[in-house]
Amino acid sequence: MLTSVEATIGTNGEVHLSKPVHVAHACRAIVTIIEESEVPETALLSQQALARDWERPEEDAAWSFLQ
Repeated sequence: MLTSVEATIGTNGEVHLSKPVHVAHACRAIVTIIEESEVPETALLSQQALARDWERPEEDAAWSFLQ
């Protein structure tokens, strides 16, 4: 059976589970490190799609008064 538990890992490598886990015997585990960016992932993923609209001549004309 697979069970997922959220955890944080300190800079010293110490793992802190978000909730207690009770097991009947010693078990193996896999730890996946999730690097969090200062820029939200959704912003990075949408950048290319939005650029198609932003880089049109009509957009340049509409916002030219700000330059």
